[in-house]
Amino acid sequence: MNRYAIFLALVLATLQVSAQTAQTPELLQGLGLREHRVASRDLPGWKPPKKVVVRNVFGDSTAALRSVAPGVEFVAVDSIDAARAAMPGAQVLIGYCDQGLFDVATELHWVQVYFAGVENCVGLPAFADSDLVLTNGQRLGSPTLADHAIALMMAQTRGLAGHIVSQQRGAWEPNWNQPPPPLGEVAGNTLLVVGLGGIGTQVAKRAHGLGMRVIATRNSRREGPDYVAYVGLADEVWELAKQADVVVNAAPLTDSTRGLFDEKFFKAMKPTAYFISVGRGKSTVTADLIRALETGQIAGAALDVTDPEPLPAEHPLWAAPNLIITPHVAGRSREALGRVQALVAENLRRYVAGEPLLSVVDIERGY
Repeated sequence: MNRYAIFLALVLATLQVSAQTAQTPELLQGLGLREHRVASRDLPGWKPPKKVVVRNVFGDSTAALRSVAPGVEFVAVDSIDAARAAMPGAQVLIGYCDQGLFDVATELHWVQVYFAGVENCVGLPAFADSDLVLTNGQRLGSPTLADHAIALMMAQTRGLAGHIVSQQRGAWEPNWNQPPPPLGEVAGNTLLVVGLGGIGTQVAKRAHGLGMRVIATRNSRREGPDYVAYVGLADEVWELAKQADVVVNAAPLTDSTRGLFDEKFFKAMKPTAYFISVGRGKSTVTADLIRALETGQIAGAALDVTDPEPLPAEHPLWAAPNLIITPHVAGRSREALGRVQALVAENLRRYVAGEPLLSVVDIERGY
């Protein structure tokens, strides 16, 4: 290929990227959302949709959608039963992933869910050897989740939980006679991100900004942003845990991450280190975490996700020492909600136009 041809190819590639960026809503830019390699019109089973069933969780969910899909029938539903009654004749389902709905929707081709976690969705029979396409809300809540992870880390390292208890009792208790937390200042310490995806990358960015050395693991490759000092593969996680002062679980739930954070993992951690989890609850062996906290194997933990969930009032995890629990709220923010709405509208626009969808789930991989 001569120099002119190379130059022309580079120009065309640049124009394609610019065009995609220009078409993508501003709320979705900078999140690293993946565009599917195949245009919707080229997917087996695609045809211009005539009917869309939408789970109604944003007030009037259909108002913004009608503007990108004129002439399409929209049915907004508030329950599984209402959705089941509406599914016949629908090509698109937004907001639910339920086998019972799939069983009565003979024309269904595309399912868009609002959330990122699809571990209870990808294993449904409807996705086995079928043309059904699944898209999710991956990366949309990543900035919010990362903020929450950093907040949990700071709450632990500064001992805020104990002071909140004192406040509720109206007691001024500086506790000067007790030793300070083992990690009083985060700058200069090492944070390990397990799962350098959307959430993990945002956590790493914030931790680096706080002056921490950031290391990470990811399942597929060693590449990472400049602010991550080292990116290891999944099988390096136990060795990297030995270096970490803070471990953040930001991994999706797959066969390889289910029960990953177990007795072996906690034994690999420093006794002065903290475990923060904003990934999925079932990636942590709850009994092993309780034991690690009770024996001082690790300094403390903070969880936004648990196993089981919701956590029963009598569960021993509530009483574990040096533990902070928030009830799976790390992804909640006005900004994240706005991004979900923007993605649904953008993906519907793309689907109607036959363009590549964003955030298509790899069914075999599980995310």
